[in-house]
Amino acid sequence: GSQVRCSDYTVRINDGLNFYIQYKDIFVNKIYHFQAKHPEPIILDCGSNIGISVLYFKYVYPRARVIAFEPDPVIFPYLQENVTRNGLQDVKLIQAALAPHEGKFTLWSDGKYGSFVAAETSDHIPRGWTRYDVKTVRLREYLNRPVDFLKMNIEGAEYGVLADSVDRLRMIEEMVLEYHHLPRVPQSLHRILSILHEHGFDFLINDFDSETNGSVLTPFRLTPETCYYLLIYARRLD
Repeated sequence: GSQVRCSDYTVRINDGLNFYIQYKDIFVNKIYHFQAKHPEPIILDCGSNIGISVLYFKYVYPRARVIAFEPDPVIFPYLQENVTRNGLQDVKLIQAALAPHEGKFTLWSDGKYGSFVAAETSDHIPRGWTRYDVKTVRLREYLNRPVDFLKMNIEGAEYGVLADSVDRLRMIEEMVLEYHHLPRVPQSLHRILSILHEHGFDFLINDFDSETNGSVLTPFRLTPETCYYLLIYARRLD
């Protein structure tokens, strides 16, 4: 609930560590930076959390038009306040999760930065996490016009959302996806890269944050409980 300064903005934060990591990755290391071809880029921000990425996009491109998605009912009010408090224009907030279908699904959340779709039994839910039934929307419905940049950090649902939108991915110029290697979740990195390759994108992969992403450090070790994250940057070749 504290207010802190973030570049030119005042931000209401829900957790000190969450804010530190996001500020470092987004404003300092610029993991979501892209070179827009015009001053009014259209940006889809999928998984906005408290809005640090939205603030960055509007800081770099003040005339950008941003659609921001955040499903968590505890986190969404922080996103709303941070957009309103800083007078950001042309930002549309949608309280929904991205999924291959419209409707609802079960989201488990720690109320800060961690969440996942519950495909397992309650035995695998971290202690203290809360269950919510959240609205879902399809990414493909927002790819009916050219999109300059897609940012996706949706906690392991990235493959299903991309696969549902394959016939419209060419509407996207550039994107950064956060890939989640999570315990007991089928791995899909190879499927994501195949989709990008088959639909005209070149890409590179980066581990982006070894400080909080320790499994990417040598010596490598994979177990059923290993958890790590990768950034996939992709740009349409044509």
